[in-house]
Amino acid sequence: MTMPLEGIRVLDWTQWQQGPVSSVFLADLGADVIKVEHRVQGDPGRGMKFLLGIAVGQELTFNTYFESHNRNKRGITLDLSKEKGLEVFYRLVERSDVLVQNFRQHVPAKLKVDYETLSKINPRLIYAVGSSFGPEGPEAGDTAMDMIAQARSGIMSTIICAGEPPRLGQQGMADQVGATHLAMAILAALVAREKTGRGQKVEVSLLGSMCWFQQIPLTLVANVDMIPQLRPRSEQVNPIWNYYPCSDGNWVMLSMLQSDRYWADFCRVIGREDLVTDPRCENMFTRGEHCKAIIEELDRTFLTKSRDEWVKLIKEGGDFIVGPVNTIFEVIDDPQVLANKYVADFDLPSCGSVKIVNSPFHFSETPVEIRMPAPEFGQHTEEVLMELGGYTWEEIEKLRVEEII
Repeated sequence: MTMPLEGIRVLDWTQWQQGPVSSVFLADLGADVIKVEHRVQGDPGRGMKFLLGIAVGQELTFNTYFESHNRNKRGITLDLSKEKGLEVFYRLVERSDVLVQNFRQHVPAKLKVDYETLSKINPRLIYAVGSSFGPEGPEAGDTAMDMIAQARSGIMSTIICAGEPPRLGQQGMADQVGATHLAMAILAALVAREKTGRGQKVEVSLLGSMCWFQQIPLTLVANVDMIPQLRPRSEQVNPIWNYYPCSDGNWVMLSMLQSDRYWADFCRVIGREDLVTDPRCENMFTRGEHCKAIIEELDRTFLTKSRDEWVKLIKEGGDFIVGPVNTIFEVIDDPQVLANKYVADFDLPSCGSVKIVNSPFHFSETPVEIRMPAPEFGQHTEEVLMELGGYTWEEIEKLRVEEII
């Protein structure tokens, strides 16, 4: 059975996270993604020693950072600073559909692998750029990392309550968002090529992606000239659009935006019929005025049972929108995560069976899967050069002696 992108070939000249994650989307969908690394330095992501404070090789048996970003890819090494290295690269470009890169703006032109050069070699090539700040503007050539993008985008000021200092979101958030958008741009460009017969250059930046990620608050601020602030949990104007502590130390999340529709039935299900007739709870506006007191009442109620007891009781009581606030440990064993294989078991040659976050895509006719681990450094160099470049063993050995590969 074929996969969605089977037959599409991608040259992945990327490093760290934004670029590799964009191409792993394509690899998971069945594209033949060839990771091109410098013959000595390689992708710096290979050298990660600590991930969120956990030591790779000690507490952690494998580099989850590199493995997650580069599975389902083949890997080659190549020195693009040398003329013969460029010759090899150009041969691969001739037979590829997409090139993805996330280097500083001046680097590709300096190495003669910019869009203007490669589009002459292959006019059908989709040349995809993952940048920091976009193609235009005074800082278009500057570089950034995930934290800079979070800071520059303003999100550090929108995920806090009034008076709190700026706060970083999940590490890698901007990289993941930027990578997802870059993969979408590549897919759109491939569709456009089917119509026009020509490739094009597409660029997606960390900054632009984080602006899109914050479409609601940014649009709001741009039009009302006010800074939105998160309200503390104790002051949510809609008490059933909130989360509550339970007797076992866990939390339950309520997400009923249309509060008047749910309020009376919800109160009866949790055994607080008194709140149905309470004048403070007459409608969404009065509940908003007295939200702090009502939340205190609900806090006391939810502390009488465990989280799982509350979720079961509320779900069985009617069509309510409720769920557990999982810890990261609990996500791995969440029944819905397991049923949909969002976290899957995979055999790594280096350490046996491991758990890895799976592709989020489900296709009825062209299913996706994790087919192979991230490549060892230069693992497929000979294979790719013979298969796509038409090189002989003797020519490949000469390239190795000349330190091209």
